[in-house]
Amino acid sequence: MDKEDGVQLLELIDKTVQGMGYELVDFEPAGRGLLRVYIDCLPAEGEQRNITVEDCEKVSHQLTHVFTVENVAYERLEVSSPGLDRPLKKLSDYVRFAGAEATVKLRMPMPGAGNRKSFQGVLHAPEGDKLKLEFETNEGSAMLEFALADVDKARLVPQVNFRSRKA
Repeated sequence: MDKEDGVQLLELIDKTVQGMGYELVDFEPAGRGLLRVYIDCLPAEGEQRNITVEDCEKVSHQLTHVFTVENVAYERLEVSSPGLDRPLKKLSDYVRFAGAEATVKLRMPMPGAGNRKSFQGVLHAPEGDKLKLEFETNEGSAMLEFALADVDKARLVPQVNFRSRKA
């Protein structure tokens, strides 16, 4: 699949997924005709809902129909949630997950941050196009400011609560 075909397929998937009320988190042509699509629920005011198997099944069924109509060549389709370590790809992800813990790996080392490329800390709400991550150093906490174009990879740090609920 060349780059132009990939962009057109990404736009087709994004349009279909959004039309169904979901957010396209990521799309990956994984070789041997496998297409991986990661979806999430659109953030609703005051409500945080997780993707279910039924959501994935519904989107998979719809994409299969769309791919048939649009003559998209593929052998297998996987639709799933982005997982607890959800990737952060768009500016809107940083807005949505402000206050959450994340790992950020930059493309180039940051001179003012000890020439490091990898950081783990708490996301702050972006200011314009400047993204912010508060992280701990030997001297205390520090604030990393960076642009989306500086990011190689960024993911949420999974937060799992193992406390049992009382019946």
